[in-house]
Amino acid sequence: MSKLEDALEDFDMDDLPEEDESQLEWWDFDDPAEKVAAVAGDIQFIIESALDARGDALLALPADDDIMPVLEALAEKPIKWKYVTIIPTHDLLVPLDDPRSQVKKLASLFLTRGARVLPLAPEHEDYHMAGAAADARLRDTKWPPDLVLLGMGADGSTAGIMESADMEEALAGPPEKIAAGLLPEDGDTPLVTITKAAICEARTVVVLLKGAASQTMLESEIEQGATSMAPIGRIFADLAVPVDIYVEN
Repeated sequence: MSKLEDALEDFDMDDLPEEDESQLEWWDFDDPAEKVAAVAGDIQFIIESALDARGDALLALPADDDIMPVLEALAEKPIKWKYVTIIPTHDLLVPLDDPRSQVKKLASLFLTRGARVLPLAPEHEDYHMAGAAADARLRDTKWPPDLVLLGMGADGSTAGIMESADMEEALAGPPEKIAAGLLPEDGDTPLVTITKAAICEARTVVVLLKGAASQTMLESEIEQGATSMAPIGRIFADLAVPVDIYVEN
């Protein structure tokens, strides 16, 4: 039985959070392999629960290097993949054959299993237009996602939402906006990301952290709530769905 299933068995209605707060569960691991197995197993449980309830599942996944072991383990699970749709949480505006392409990494793992993998970043040179096109594309999926999987950068960035002139569009844009284009402050490659509103609409959120420092930082950002300067803190301030946070010590 997975850790998520254990938690659900022990769940008591009296433990329900306030309406405007998310239900947070923290899981600590000393063994990286144990963490990978636990997260992959719990995501499998989320997918299969969605398939049982609605007949299909929609996942928003990052394909960052430190998260790939979890995705590789997930891809090996005996899931009815043909009923699963996967989108990147964010992607650079690069050609699909670029090794930095998030959708390329996801497709290499899940297309062969029969899943549907959709690009997030359309081929637009203008990142504003790319964001608008991605927003329209996502509306053609069976929104909202059953799962959004998040990592966290040392600066509190997440899902590609980082310090930039466009950050507020992703964090505080219209609630109906579910994708936006961003140009990083350092002038790096523009990208498209799902927005805070999109993340907060998910049925479940899973966060992967590495190291005690990252846990301390996230705890601080959660405590600051809406006053947090970090994207992940701003997101947590409005989350009202179950959140599982896995920490590798």
